[in-house]
Amino acid sequence: MATAHAQPPVLSLKERDRRWARLRELMREHKLDGMLLAGFRAREMYESYVSDDYNEGCVIFPLDGEPVVITWALLRVMRARWSAERGNTLWVDDYRVATSGAAVAEVIKEKRLAKSRIGVAGLRSQAPTEIYGAIPANFWLEFSAALPEARFEDVSEELSHLMLVKSDEEMAQVRYAAKAAEAACRAIVEVTAPGVGEEVVFAEATREMLRFGIGLRYPMIVMNSGPHTLSWGPPRWSTRGEAPRVLERGDLMQAELMPLCGNQEVQVQMTVALDPLDETNRTCERVARASYEAGIKALKPGIAFADLVVAMEEPLKQAGCWAYTPLVHSLGPHFLAGRTRVNMEKLNFGVRFVGTPSARERQAVLQPGMVFAFEPNACLGDHRVNIGGTVIVTKDGCEALNEIPTGVTHKQ
Repeated sequence: MATAHAQPPVLSLKERDRRWARLRELMREHKLDGMLLAGFRAREMYESYVSDDYNEGCVIFPLDGEPVVITWALLRVMRARWSAERGNTLWVDDYRVATSGAAVAEVIKEKRLAKSRIGVAGLRSQAPTEIYGAIPANFWLEFSAALPEARFEDVSEELSHLMLVKSDEEMAQVRYAAKAAEAACRAIVEVTAPGVGEEVVFAEATREMLRFGIGLRYPMIVMNSGPHTLSWGPPRWSTRGEAPRVLERGDLMQAELMPLCGNQEVQVQMTVALDPLDETNRTCERVARASYEAGIKALKPGIAFADLVVAMEEPLKQAGCWAYTPLVHSLGPHFLAGRTRVNMEKLNFGVRFVGTPSARERQAVLQPGMVFAFEPNACLGDHRVNIGGTVIVTKDGCEALNEIPTGVTHKQ
């Protein structure tokens, strides 16, 4: 019997030309002669916006002329060439290897940009897991020192706004990734049971998403389990020697999945309850779902992102709950974060903070083609319930791309 192979949506040269034109329009607005788009180990992989590729390096993109993909090793260039030999069109012809920031500066000089205004994406960007920016310090010190007459301007946020409104081709990739996420949620429901280890849930969810022939955004899956805990992040057993927790009755198995097709990411917040749940968790469940419904009702073109957050926080405010993580945030890239401070005045986590928190509160007016992760979470004490899926803004309102993770799945 023939095996059905994954066929994720691909991007065309027409899409490349659209992106390049939009980026050059942004550059003209900021009077930039060239751009450096970071890839490195950046969460958002900015370089892929102009190259449809990710090589853990950067792209030099001049206002006039052809861009250059720069990577750290020959093997990445050969990978691209092998893809081209198999019929996949490369967006950029010029791939090079550079092992220092000073070497990349030589490309800037070759493009006659050494005395010009150069935009940078990734220098002062902020995203989960990279609050300090996405460009390695050693690279930047070498690169900028080799270009003493260049003037640099960080345009990470401006580029993020540009990337946030999706084309039809990009939206096809979003929808495909959302299908993979939904399938993984179904797998989580099937495998979650008392006596099962967290590693089994992690493995089955990952397996299901990868079967779609796509990738997973670091850290692939954020998860925890237990009757009540504020632990949140990649499982500690994935980075140290620690036995994965074994599920028990009364637990909530909570997981955040982050598949991406191309560089179009979706996120879902999957929660399975191994009944019976205590009444506090039941209350948090009801409030989280009410927050989700309030967001769906409010989301439409023309409203401010801040107003969406206000609508979603109202059920928490009325119930006396608070939120541990954003109620909603943008995707592709993740830079609009809908955090709420309701009912947090008297919370004390016993954690020492150094300096003033510097997370930026960014603003936007919502447009058709934007993509958001709805992740309403409601907390009482150390009880937390987190649900939600991917939602897109349409011309008339919004469309939810996921169903299973938008409520808690109960297993008797």
